This record gives sequence, structure tokens and C-alpha cells, in this order.
Amino acid sequence: MTRTAIVLLAVVLALVCVTYLYAHHVWDPLPTGTKIDRIVIEKSARKLSLFVNGKSLKSYRVALGRNPIGAKQEEGDNKTPEGVYRIDGRNPQSNFHLALHVSYPSDEDKVHAAERGVSAGFDIMIHGIQNGRGWIGAFHRLSDWTAGCIALTDEEIEELWEVTPNGTIVEIQP
Repeated sequence: MTRTAIVLLAVVLALVCVTYLYAHHVWDPLPTGTKIDRIVIEKSARKLSLFVNGKSLKSYRVALGRNPIGAKQEEGDNKTPEGVYRIDGRNPQSNFHLALHVSYPSDEDKVHAAERGVSAGFDIMIHGIQNGRGWIGAFHRLSDWTAGCIALTDEEIEELWEVTPNGTIVEIQP
């Protein structure tokens, strides 16, 4: 192998390593013991923000359902719902690295779906990347890929998991 090829290979490997580390690093971790009381998801900005007593603590970029524009109307539409919900459960054994369950559908969502003769859907979660694929890191945000859930990197959902009590308000905005 020529000296130029070795140098080029070393540069490429260095760039791959830096990119991987950047995609998997949680910048500015929240202080130990932090507990939030509200999560606001701005779908159009692909942003999830954490609040305590009305004060914004931190924001993450997210991926949404594959069909992100508009509110969820029915099961299988690949839309992320819009409205005010709560974290009403958690699944540490999810197919996606940790999952916080959002209380969708609300009674109003169920009525709207029933009026149209369809199921509103269920199992809307805030979760990490599919198990075994966490190496993707921040690159998962290059496109919206969920069936209606809100996706973070594995490192981000681990932080969110620790600071989010059950009952936390989840406001999903267009």
C-alpha cells in the first residue's frame, strides 16, 4: 500500500470515529435529581423540550411518524398525534430502546375516530432507536421513520427516562 493510501485511510477512519462519537454524545447532561413536569413536542421543528415550572431546561431533535403533517386520525396512518396527553407508563423491555407511553388516544380522539368508523390507534411512545441499531445514533433523525411515535437517540431516551415521572404532561403541537 502506498504512503498516500495509508494516510487517506487514516483520515477516513478518523472521520468515521469522530462522527460516531458526535452522534452518540449527550451534550450538557441534566443535573442529577432533575424531575420535569412537562414535555412539549413541536412537530414542525422536530423538537422535544423539557420543562419544570414553565422553565425550559433542554431540547432534543426528534424523528416522528413517517407521515408527520397533521394530527393522527386513525390507526396505521403513520402520523404523530397532536394534543395534550400524559406519560402513563414505561416499557424497559420495548423493541425500541426504552419507551415512555403517551396516553393517546384521549376520549376526544376516540370519538373523532368512531365518528369516521375507524380505530384511533394506540401505543404512541417516546422511545429510542430499535434494539440492536443504536449505533445509528443521531443519524436516525435524517428522516421521519416511526409509525407515529417520537424517537430520540438511545442516550437521549436514557436521560429522558430518568427525569420523567409518570403523569408528566406531554403537549404535542403541529
